Amino acid sequence: MLMARQGQARSQAGMALQDAIDGLSLWTLWGKLGWNDILQRYRRSLLGPLWLTASMAIMVVSLGIVYSKIFKSELRDFMPFLCAGLLIWGYISSILSEAGSLFTGAESYIKQIRLPFSVYVLRFMWSKVIIFAHNFVIYFGVLIYFQIWPGSVALYAIPGFMLVTINGALASMYLGMMSARFRDIPQVIASFIQILFFITPIMWKPELLGDHANLMTLNPFFHLVEIVRAPLLGQLPSAENYYAVALITVLNVAFAIAFFVRFRARISYWV
Repeated sequence: MLMARQGQARSQAGMALQDAIDGLSLWTLWGKLGWNDILQRYRRSLLGPLWLTASMAIMVVSLGIVYSKIFKSELRDFMPFLCAGLLIWGYISSILSEAGSLFTGAESYIKQIRLPFSVYVLRFMWSKVIIFAHNFVIYFGVLIYFQIWPGSVALYAIPGFMLVTINGALASMYLGMMSARFRDIPQVIASFIQILFFITPIMWKPELLGDHANLMTLNPFFHLVEIVRAPLLGQLPSAENYYAVALITVLNVAFAIAFFVRFRARISYWV
């Protein structure tokens, strides 16, 4: 009996691994599906996804002016900080808040076409990357307006963004599975994100906490934001930021593998 269970576990792990490999190999498919999601979402819209860019730009400018006055910060210093933070936070929060519909939203595909489940994860993440790329134009606008340049250290934002994206893909995988089984999960995540937004230094700087600034080390989302934001502001992320993100990645890998191996075959029944 024990050997049979071990053989079944190995078989499930093998099928999960093959699913991931097949999904990656179908990059033309999930690339087109992700782009089609953007087109369908803004169909017959005058500006299309640029509406998101316009609304984000208005938010950055209005909040930057108001909060720089509240915190008595120089606008030239505060605006790039706020802009980079909002862009990264918007990317992370959109992944988490919409991960609940990752599989349930693809119900028609799942029940009619046999595709690797990882395709839906990659499709989802690709659409988020496209939207982020649209919004990133705002960052260049802020740099040009204030005539500042972060220098070559800004290149460190690329591996930082890749780490955030990998963690987003892993988290969306098991959150999508949990949400397919328990439909209340997306509401819980939405409430959780609202709280996190206010306790994560996006609209305020960590040094405003004074002697309690070290509390930010306990906030995993601070580290995820910082490994991208700091280079965009011409600063190197701390070793602590990278250690924290490495730990977060390990935990996400463990959760994603455990869920995908154990429950992958049940997704089609849950949706």
